[in-house]
Amino acid sequence: MVTETLRSTAAVSRQPLLIPRLSLMMFMQFFIWGSWSVTLGLVMTRHNMSLLIGDAFSAGPIASILSPFVLGMLVDRFFPSQKVLAIMHLAGAAILWFVPQALIAENGALLIGLLFGYTLCYMPTLALTNNIAFYALNNSEKSFPVVRVFGTIGWIAAGIFIGITGIASSVAIFSVAAVCSVLLAAYSLTLPHTPAPAKGLPVKMRDLLCADAFALLKIRHFLIFALCATLISVPLGTYYAFTASWLADAGIRDVSSLMSFGQMSEIFFMLVIPLLFRRLGVKTMLFIGMCAWFVRYALFALGMNDESRMLIYIGILLHGVCYDFFFVVGFIYTDRIAGDQVKGQAQSMVVMFTYGIGMLLGSQISGAIYNQVVAGQETAAAWALFWWIPAIAAAVIALIFLFSFHYRDEQS
Repeated sequence: MVTETLRSTAAVSRQPLLIPRLSLMMFMQFFIWGSWSVTLGLVMTRHNMSLLIGDAFSAGPIASILSPFVLGMLVDRFFPSQKVLAIMHLAGAAILWFVPQALIAENGALLIGLLFGYTLCYMPTLALTNNIAFYALNNSEKSFPVVRVFGTIGWIAAGIFIGITGIASSVAIFSVAAVCSVLLAAYSLTLPHTPAPAKGLPVKMRDLLCADAFALLKIRHFLIFALCATLISVPLGTYYAFTASWLADAGIRDVSSLMSFGQMSEIFFMLVIPLLFRRLGVKTMLFIGMCAWFVRYALFALGMNDESRMLIYIGILLHGVCYDFFFVVGFIYTDRIAGDQVKGQAQSMVVMFTYGIGMLLGSQISGAIYNQVVAGQETAAAWALFWWIPAIAAAVIALIFLFSFHYRDEQS
């Protein structure tokens, strides 16, 4: 078994243009997501569905709870990751093609249903692309941030594209996402072969229940990480659901292009992760990431008048620290902790906790706060109160993490 693993690793490392190929995979993966999700709230507002924004952004989190974890078990036990990735994106493209019709008809129930079906296909692919990259790369701590940064570039490119083409508030964003999904489905079949590490072993009930992945929660520091990752994703859900609508109310014309500056900052901070990882370690980088969420939302709350508008721009630029130092470092930390046979399940479990449970709570809570505090008035004072709530929540979560997470990098 050890000999086969070494042989497999050597074969992967000899593949030509490995990093560029994986980088293109990440670029396309996040171009698709960025092309429709950033301005979904704006499109829904234009079609008289603003009160359903919280529900629309809950579709992805619910899908993240239901599908990626089981799919992680499937790619660990049965099927190559790159083939599953192709099937998921092809199915997603078919669903995306019908979303514009639901928006034009102002059929809220159909829209939510289609978004839920699509995200059931898309959300598992976040873990699948991580799994493919971690398997193929010999030194993930140095190489993965370089590969993953192209996902950020893809998100930026999507924002700029829909901005300069003038379709940011149009249903055409879903047609763009559908076409790109078909292209990525085809490209997935050319990616490095990523076999199921436990293929051929007898399937037991514990495998169907993903018990080995859940067993990681017996490790105290991983349990604390999982809890804090879930909680910090509640404010993250607020950002994704309402930033576009808030910026529009604040008088920003090109919302998608401004928000893309946040992803531009991701590029810088993603590339410095390998330089800081050994000096700062896992705990310090995760803590800095959580503190950045508090600072960002506080800047949003304070930047609603013309004199302090610069604070909004600074808050947007903090996205690189917020996302990279917590989520990218979190994926690397998870890869360290998980055993070889449950890496796919472990990555899916992090997706479930963050993009699933955390963002579901974030979408629902922020939707309720918006309806109570902002809807119908959209004043600077109302929006300031709206942003102070996730700011305080992020500060409390960061303090809980600081005093309860005990992990030394040499443990792995």
